[in-house]
Amino acid sequence: MLSYRRIFYLIALFIVFKHPLIAQEEERRLAVKRLEGKIKVDGELTEAFWETAPVSQPFWEQFPYDTSYSSTISEIRMAYDDQFLYFGVRCLDPVPGGYVTTSLRRDFRGKENDVITVVLDPFEDKTNATFFGINPFGVRREGLISGISGSGSGGTSQVRSGFDLSWDNKWYGEAKIHDGYWTAEMAIPFKTLRYKEGAKTWFANFYRLDSKTATSSSWGHIPRNQSIVSPAFGGYLDFEEPLKKPGSNISIIPYVAGNTGRNFIDGEPTTYGFDLGGDAKIGITPSLNLDLTINPDFSQVEVDDQQTNITRFELSFPEKRQFFLENADLFASFGTDNIRPFFSRRIGIALDRNTGINVPVPITYGARLSGRIDKNWRIGVMNLQTKKDNSINLPGYNYSVMALQRQVFSRSNISAIFINKQSTHQFSQDSTLEWGIDKSNYNRTLGLDYNLASADNKWTGKFFYHHNIYENEESKKDFAHGATLAYNIPWLTLTWDHQIVGKYYDPEVGFVPRNNYKRVAPSVKFTFYSDKIIANHGPGVSTEYIWNDQDGKTDHNYALNYNIVFKTNAEFTGAIQNQYTYLFEDFDPTRSGNGEPLPMGESYNYSNLLLIYESDKRKKIFYELEGQGGGFFNGSLYRMAGNVNYRFQPYGIATLNFSYNDINLPEPYSSGKIFLFGPRFDITFSRKVFLTTYFQYNNQIDNVNINARLQYRYKPVSDFFLVYTENYFPDTFASKNRALVAKFTYWLNL
Repeated sequence: MLSYRRIFYLIALFIVFKHPLIAQEEERRLAVKRLEGKIKVDGELTEAFWETAPVSQPFWEQFPYDTSYSSTISEIRMAYDDQFLYFGVRCLDPVPGGYVTTSLRRDFRGKENDVITVVLDPFEDKTNATFFGINPFGVRREGLISGISGSGSGGTSQVRSGFDLSWDNKWYGEAKIHDGYWTAEMAIPFKTLRYKEGAKTWFANFYRLDSKTATSSSWGHIPRNQSIVSPAFGGYLDFEEPLKKPGSNISIIPYVAGNTGRNFIDGEPTTYGFDLGGDAKIGITPSLNLDLTINPDFSQVEVDDQQTNITRFELSFPEKRQFFLENADLFASFGTDNIRPFFSRRIGIALDRNTGINVPVPITYGARLSGRIDKNWRIGVMNLQTKKDNSINLPGYNYSVMALQRQVFSRSNISAIFINKQSTHQFSQDSTLEWGIDKSNYNRTLGLDYNLASADNKWTGKFFYHHNIYENEESKKDFAHGATLAYNIPWLTLTWDHQIVGKYYDPEVGFVPRNNYKRVAPSVKFTFYSDKIIANHGPGVSTEYIWNDQDGKTDHNYALNYNIVFKTNAEFTGAIQNQYTYLFEDFDPTRSGNGEPLPMGESYNYSNLLLIYESDKRKKIFYELEGQGGGFFNGSLYRMAGNVNYRFQPYGIATLNFSYNDINLPEPYSSGKIFLFGPRFDITFSRKVFLTTYFQYNNQIDNVNINARLQYRYKPVSDFFLVYTENYFPDTFASKNRALVAKFTYWLNL
């Protein structure tokens, strides 16, 4: 039996050995000295200042382990002057060999890339941040992080969060590759950032992805069950002096564009067009920004990846237009993925039923004020006016949105939103167009959300109530309510999710694929960690039960799944699913019309197997495969989808996207083979000249689409674009329509 003295010695010994670990977990801080002199941003770190600048503490490894410092040593040094925030980066390399980059194109992403990323949270809310990254080849990326959740390979999250690379702004960076390490320098204008004047501390984090060891590491300690981009973790930057307002902060981004096109379906002659317009960014304060746009043109925005749809509901596509991106979470984070009261793609985009492809609708003007009033309050106000589009019989509309957010507790917030869509064009009895307010054509939504996040991100959640009112023949109004709560620790993730959507709930500026239902969807996931080939693995159970008052149960989906994450970042998921579907409308899953639709009022119970595998993306040839087979309504479905990629580093990547659905239903119902074939070539001749070419064949909408976009970035955030688009009938390859656009943009700081 142990004596009291031995017990005392053991406790003392434990404290001695435990103390260093506790010290390592202490709050991280990095002093940021004011720069005397100049820094030439060439990636070399040859300035004398870098020799004496404070160095960040060692990075923690985050994947595949999170209990020790990373073997891939990374060092960050910082400086600032009146105009710029500077970063000096040194990344040591324990493994010989080359680095991985997807291409030389800006705004790359993926765990296969080598990159160092700076995450800045000037208001220290640990919820929203701006990030800037650079790789050994000097290729840069920047974007926005929003949302309160985010989980790593060891867990899941039911609360929507964002990592958005579409946001674009002006900053500078270069990198150099040396023997056994690489270095980089970054200079970010204070005018690009949003912060509080007079602040002396910012919250921040730095993280590195290393392709040679397939590891992730970060300055602030991030548990491996959390996402490495989560804004909840990091440390503090201590500036030598309070930060000043960066002076006048006005940017004008004019454009000039010419276009030609022809619609062969309607037999129209070739048309020619010329457009002028532009945007303005006005910094009202260092944290509050006014965006203005007149006659915006989004022809250079990358086309949507087409999707086949064998579900009963509409599919969503991401927003890529610059005007809508900064502080986008203020407007877009309300509700959940399938109950969104505001979805910016409803503005200025509509469906062309000739091709089944979304097309732009002209916007006359737009104004958006967004940002922070102080540390706790954020505001967003937006107003846009669209033109009529006779080709798709669409009147003009005015869109007004107002959002207000108040931070509470450590990382939670309460948000309110008001949305108004109002028709501004009427057609008189003689079919001529008149200007005016159509008081009988409006749609309004008022919403309130509470977003929950604990300081350590173990608890996340969302609780919302949205009320919608519109007038369409007779006054209609209804509501949507939902709640999500997730508990996420390294070995266990528990979630509860429920929604109630009213029969008449129809926010026209939102994304709500279905209404008139009640839903509960609890789930559980276990994660076990390994020190061999597998990094982590574990089973999970997800359930979904949907019903309404008229029909009783309408859907269920019960799934037993198993997930395996390898140390190479390859990943495998397998699931056995049982589904129940009650049809409240006739439904043809092929959308071909070749047979009878499945009749409304019938119910179906079926099971299937789902397998998903993502290969090691560090290799030159990598792929993602998804296979599904088994029951489908009263028949069967066999599905194969994914992509195969070849990276010819560093100049680009060739991708083949594909989707094949073999639907077999008994006579007289529609059966069919639905496939989408989409080669894509992304070629970067240099860090300034890019060519992206899509070929997409979709037999479900009977269309072949070609889109080619040449971009020349002749100055920072100033571009020349040449965009060619054509749609064809696949059987004869006769053209439906074609268009060619040339566009110049120029970013001018006043």
